[in-house]
Amino acid sequence: MICATMEEFAAALPAFGALAGLDLGTKTIGVAVSDSFRHVATPLSTIRREKFTLDVAALLKITDAREIRGIVLGLPFNMDGSEGPRCQSTRAFARNLEKLTPLPITFWDERLSTVAAERALLEADTSRKRRAEVIDHVAAGYILQGALDRLAHLARQQ
Repeated sequence: MICATMEEFAAALPAFGALAGLDLGTKTIGVAVSDSFRHVATPLSTIRREKFTLDVAALLKITDAREIRGIVLGLPFNMDGSEGPRCQSTRAFARNLEKLTPLPITFWDERLSTVAAERALLEADTSRKRRAEVIDHVAAGYILQGALDRLAHLARQQ
């Protein structure tokens, strides 16, 4: 089920259980997971993209092993807020993923998540080679943490 808003996503989730955040690129998918209480996002791994069925098999293996209860996909808006080809590609991925999993899926604005991840890795004095290896799942962590913070805010409002 694809949820159009974070409120709809929150309503579709069980009260407890981890979430996954995805940074969907053309060559890789960065994956981050939260704790069961949905407080902290942790970068997990990067899936090298091959074809959709193999990509989703790798992703669903993670969601099953980690008992994931929902998926947050980074939506790469243009800087002016418009949707370009990458947004369309991400929405198509979500529609195809929706057919293969009962987990609720939502989107989170990922503008500047890779920039923030790169900055954090530079501040940590990470080598260029290591940054290239981890940038995607660190960006997924930023995406997921933003969504977790929003969910926590919504819960406090109730």
